[in-house]
Amino acid sequence: MFFKQLHAKDASLSYFFGCAGKGKAIAVDVVAGDESWFMEEAEKANVKIQYVIDTHIHADHYSGGRALADVLGVPYALNESAQSLLSFAIEPLHDGQLLDVGNVVVKVLHTPGHTQESICLLVTDKRRGDEPWFVITGDTLFVGATGRPDLAGREQEMAGILFDSIHSKLLTLPNELEIFPGHQAGSACGAGLSGKPSSTLGFEKRWNAALSLDRNAFIEQLIANIPPRPKDMDKIITANTRA
Repeated sequence: MFFKQLHAKDASLSYFFGCAGKGKAIAVDVVAGDESWFMEEAEKANVKIQYVIDTHIHADHYSGGRALADVLGVPYALNESAQSLLSFAIEPLHDGQLLDVGNVVVKVLHTPGHTQESICLLVTDKRRGDEPWFVITGDTLFVGATGRPDLAGREQEMAGILFDSIHSKLLTLPNELEIFPGHQAGSACGAGLSGKPSSTLGFEKRWNAALSLDRNAFIEQLIANIPPRPKDMDKIITANTRA
């Protein structure tokens, strides 16, 4: 298995990984302007990108996912609940779905809260073993923080949903599992993000203060610390949801 993390614009983190032996790869959370990097990396690794996935509809940066998928002629994928928000077709992903990337298996975890369509991607390298190796957490769980719940309004309701997603879908996974988030410090998508671009679930359970709170305290703290909305948010969302 190969794995690359790209430090993109606006403190965003993008991912390119897959199976060199079977020549298959996946691109996650591509930022507009970085499409050529993914194509160049695919050529270097002698692999074909099978899926281009966004973990959610981004509000802080323009997505390059659809453009990359169109150039390559491959599916552009989001959680199935995003379809009603879009003016173009996608490859709908559902909770529990398994994606075949050669010797790499990607399990889709629907984790609403930051947005309704947010997902995490649980990744297993079958040549390494049957247990998952890492999880790409998008804007659901960061290093030292969690995603903001207010972008679609209904922040109290969404904060509760985010708590439920984190505790039922992520914190039940093994402590040694690595996490790779969608942003690091400097992003407007959460408050208190670390500058460290990866962690483990065990470390976050120990040191991420939000994860030790009960549901009511989590909601109260999350709402009390909502950062300013991303610059040009409405314009960016329109661009990311319209053909």
